[in-house]
Amino acid sequence: MADVLCEQRDGVAVITLNRPDRRNALSAALLAELRQTAAELDASPDVRAIVLTGADPAFCAGLDLTELGEPGSALGGAGSGPVLPPLSTVLIGAVNGPAVTGGLELALACDFLIASERARFADTHARMGIMPGWGLSYALPEAVGLRRARQMSATGNFVDARTALAWGLVNDVVRHRDLLDVTLRLAGDVASNDPAAVRAILATYRTQVIGEAADGIEQAARVRWHTAGIDRAEVARRRDAVIARGRSQAESRG
Repeated sequence: MADVLCEQRDGVAVITLNRPDRRNALSAALLAELRQTAAELDASPDVRAIVLTGADPAFCAGLDLTELGEPGSALGGAGSGPVLPPLSTVLIGAVNGPAVTGGLELALACDFLIASERARFADTHARMGIMPGWGLSYALPEAVGLRRARQMSATGNFVDARTALAWGLVNDVVRHRDLLDVTLRLAGDVASNDPAAVRAILATYRTQVIGEAADGIEQAARVRWHTAGIDRAEVARRRDAVIARGRSQAESRG
C-alpha cells in the first residue's frame, strides 16, 4: 500500500498521508514521496490548490522514531532541510487528528488550516530531547503569538482544536465527518481565482513570514544541539511517554 495517496479533481489535488497504523509518522520513504508529490503537483498547470490530510486516526505523529533508531537509518538525512519544498500553489491543511512535533511543523507549513474536532496539536521537541528544524521556532509564534508558542514548546502540552482556533493556530474547526468536504470547498474557491494572481499574492505573504535570518537561526541551533549526539533509544522511550501523556490530557479535558 502506498504511503502517500494523491487524487485530483477540478483543479484541486488531495494528498493523504497513508500510514494509519503508525499514526502517519514520517518514514524516509514517506517523506521522500510526500516531497516529490508536492513538487510535481506544484509544477502542474492543472493544479490550483492542494489539500494535505492524514488517514485516520492521526494527521501526523512526526518523524518515525522507530525507524530513526535503526542502525544506518536514512531518516536522519531525510529529515534535514525543509519539510516540504518551496511551493507556489496554495496548500491547505485538513487536520483530522493529532499533529505532533514534526507533524505540527508539517501543519505549520500549510498556508492555512481547517481542523476536525478531533485535532490536537503539540510541540514535544523538548520532551523528546530534540531540536526543531522545519521552521517551528518562527512559524509557531507567527501563528499563535510568541508567549503562547513559548508555552507550547516549554510544556509540551497538547492543545485541543477549540483552543487552537481561539489562539489562531487554525482557521476553523468543523465536525470530523465534514472536514474534507469543507476543506475541498475552500480549495475550490481558491481554484476559481486567477491562478497567477493567487500565486503572486501568496508569495508576498511567504516572503514576510519566512525570513532567511529566522531560518538560519533555527538551523544553527539545531546543528549545535544534534552535534553532541542523540540517544535514539531514549528518544523512542520518550515517544511512548508523550503518547500516553497526550491521551491522559485528552481524557482529563473530555
